[in-house]
This record gives sequence, C-alpha cells and structure tokens, in this order.
Amino acid sequence: MLKLSTTVMVCAALAAAGCHKARTSAPGGGEGIGGKLVIFHAGSLSVPLRRVSQAFQARHPGLVVEAEAAGSRDTARKVCDLHRACDVLASADYKVVANLLVPRYAKFNARFATNELAIVYAGKSKFAAEIDANNWPEVLLRPGVRFGRADGNRDPCGYRTEMLFQLAEKRFAQPGLAARLEAKDGSRFIRPKETDLLALLEAGEIDYLFIYRSVGMQHHLKVLRLGDRVNLANPALAGLYASAAVRVTGKAPGEHLTRTGEPIVYSVTIPTTAANPAAAQAYLLFLLSPEGQKIMADCGQGAIAPALADGWDDLPPALRPFCRDAAAR
Repeated sequence: MLKLSTTVMVCAALAAAGCHKARTSAPGGGEGIGGKLVIFHAGSLSVPLRRVSQAFQARHPGLVVEAEAAGSRDTARKVCDLHRACDVLASADYKVVANLLVPRYAKFNARFATNELAIVYAGKSKFAAEIDANNWPEVLLRPGVRFGRADGNRDPCGYRTEMLFQLAEKRFAQPGLAARLEAKDGSRFIRPKETDLLALLEAGEIDYLFIYRSVGMQHHLKVLRLGDRVNLANPALAGLYASAAVRVTGKAPGEHLTRTGEPIVYSVTIPTTAANPAAAQAYLLFLLSPEGQKIMADCGQGAIAPALADGWDDLPPALRPFCRDAAAR
C-alpha cells in the first residue's frame, strides 16, 4: 500500500522534477515535456504500454512516443551490444536488466508489475473441450497436438516455460516429463518472443501456446490457468520455484549464466544513454503512479505498488514517492 496520498505524492514528485506549475493533478502533468521518447519493451507489454503511452501523450501533445517490442533479452542487447539508444526500457524479467545492463547501461531498476504463466488456446484447438489444469501435459504430448513457446536465450517467457516444465515434472510426479515436453516439436514452434506465436495460434498452425496470462486476456483467447505450483506467480512458493533452473547465454559471447526460478516480476529503467531523460522520467512517474498501475491492472497484470527499486541512490528523486528501496526490505 502507498503510505502517502496520491495528491501528496504527485505534488512532491512534480516539485522534485522542477515542474513549477501543473495544469492537472495527474502524474506527469508538468510542462516542457516534448521531443521524441523511445521505448524498448517486452512483447508482453505491448498492449498495456500502448495504453499508458496514449494517456501520457494526451497530457503532452508535443511529445512523440516511439515504442519497439522484442523479447526482453533481445531488448536489453539492443542497448548493451548494438549500442542503440532508448529513453525507457521495460523488461518482463527484472533480472535481465540486472544481468545485462547494470551498472554500465542502467543505474536503477524499478520492479513494478507481476504476471503468471499460462497456456492459451482457441476454440478450434485439438482437445480444447478436454484440457484442464490436471491433464494438460498428457494432452500436449498426444500425437498431432502442436504447441509453441519462446526462445529462452532471447525472451524470459522462453526460459520460464522450461522452468514450468521442470516444476510440472514435480507436480505430476512424472520423471522425464520436462524433457518430453521440451522435445515435442523440437524447435519448429519456438520464436524469439512469445507474442510472435499468436498469429500461428489464431491461424490454427499450433493448438496451444505457453504465454503470460495477461496476453491471453488482452487477445481474448481461452486461458488455462495452471496453478501456483507451476505458474511462477506466488511469492510464497519462491523456494519451490528456485528448484527449477535453466542455462542461458550471458553478457559476453560464449558466456552462459544459470537462471533460477522465481516469481515473475517486470521492471523498468532509464538507460544511461537516454537521449530524452526528462521525458523518460515523466513517463515513469506516470507509469508508476496509481493511474498508470490501474492501466496495467486493467490489462491483466498485477501491480507492485510502491515499485521496488534497486539502485536507490541513483533513482531520480521525482520517482521516489512511488518506489521503495529494495535493499531496505
């Protein structure tokens, strides 16, 4: 829960940002924000951030927002490997920012939203009337059933799906289940990010897709919720999730790191190479405010309010009313 009233926090944040006069009481309502704001973000954030951007631009008609979606690891590598500049970077896994961008390309990392893994499908999917939370592994392994997932080296949803397979092996007490699920269809239906597979699902090329529950809701698909023991959603089960681990590529060529299972947490930062940091700061102020978080919730994502910030000393003062120090927990 936020400890200050929304009005008090907004006024304090606007004052810290140097906005001497606000035309509305809405966050990010200060004057002087313009130019171009470039956002690199996870594919699963496409819908909510589009809505956030529309509301933000309504307050800043002189600002042009350009958003580019990709798998979160690909998104981070655009900055650290390709040296492309963006003003806001939002990841589906806060560890992507921590592992690939901090400290050179990002000084703080604000954890602001949650999600859960699910299976989405269409009415025409094979065995759609039969699949449930207790039989989905058996259904997916049937001959002729095709399912898709993201590439774990490029997108957190990919390595989280592999973790889900490992947790399902424990949940159903079926040794070897994870390997059988990983081998099904090989790499035929693995894509750089999970949202790349939505068109294949809607066209009937695949029957099922491992993806975040929020995305299934946004696209009005059938969503099979899998239960907290496998969906990486419940903080109380962090110890169980940590029993799953996946090896992914690291910062340098040939380097690898192990990602250990934990509850799904999204994060956002302003890269050190941002060309329009003032607009980026105002955008984050709006995103992390109650109004921005309501948009996220309306799109099916849980809020972390106040956001949990790593790198507190480097966090812009204007954002602090909507954050708390992760190191102080």
